[in-house]
Formats: sequence, structure tokens, C-alpha cells
Amino acid sequence: MDETFPWHDDNDRHGEGNSAAHMKASTVGASETLLVEGGKLVLGTWQGVYFCEFDGPRRARTVVASFQAER
Repeated sequence: MDETFPWHDDNDRHGEGNSAAHMKASTVGASETLLVEGGKLVLGTWQGVYFCEFDGPRRARTVVASFQAER
């Protein structure tokens, strides 16, 4: 992703200098819905779940997980 969204770009007009982080985050998204069955994630053979930090590390980063049982 660094090749597609380089950190040092002559066209960077974002005052904080972290345009690359914003573009990467908007590409992969900020949330995901995952299925859990029998207490385990339902994933395909080649699937995985990754937490991507594009503008950090930060001290005050929070991951929130919520669960809703089927009726």
C-alpha cells in the first residue's frame, strides 16, 4: 500500500501530513462484520482478520467488539 499511497508525496495537501494514512484507511474500511458459530470465527480457508494501524502507533486506540445472539 505504500507504493500506492506514499507517505512523502509532492501533492500532499493535508496539513497534518498523514494523507497516506487516511487514504489507506478509506480503502480497507473502518469496520467489519464477522460470523461466529459455536464460539469460533467462521472464516474461509485463506481468510484472516487483521488490525491495520496506518497512522500510529497511538496510545489511545480502542477496539470495540459487540455480539448479538441469533433468535
